[in-house]
Amino acid sequence: MLETLRIEGYSWYNDTMSENTSRADNQQERLRLEGWISGFVDGEGCFTVSIIRNRTVTTRESWQVFPEFVVSQGERSRGALKRIEKFFKCGYINLNTRRDNHHEQMLKYCVRAIDDLNLKIIPFFEKNKLKTYKQKDFLVFRRIIKMMILGKHRSEKGLNEVRSLLQTMNRRKYKVLESSETIRRTHSE
Repeated sequence: MLETLRIEGYSWYNDTMSENTSRADNQQERLRLEGWISGFVDGEGCFTVSIIRNRTVTTRESWQVFPEFVVSQGERSRGALKRIEKFFKCGYINLNTRRDNHHEQMLKYCVRAIDDLNLKIIPFFEKNKLKTYKQKDFLVFRRIIKMMILGKHRSEKGLNEVRSLLQTMNRRKYKVLESSETIRRTHSE
């Protein structure tokens, strides 16, 4: 069953405006859509950064900082993720490998490209502030992206600063563990 989200003449399922909608109404609809996206991300989104070891690189830059913006949702709400993807004009939707206790396939909308994060995602959330603790995570995420754009994450000092910033994100303390392939954040015990 496909669900259509409607707000005063706007269908979020097929992205159409009714013919009698004026430009002022279009602007109002965009503001409502932005508010909806911000609220949706407050509930179902995440700003996260991982540090990954690239064993194929033998220089100091063998550590990679891997940021991503993710919004998760069940298969039945794929339309909501598609609307967010269409709004930002970047990223992709794929199967979320996290299983947890969900009774349906979980999907995630994910943006990983630094340019998209910097030019689309960050400006959106600077304008449309989050209302939960995720605002703090966003601010740390934004700081890490800015460091990456300046190349600061490539130095040992910059990488250590990123690691330190990660300790303040997602209401959890993380430690860095080494495996044969990657260095990832995991819950501290």
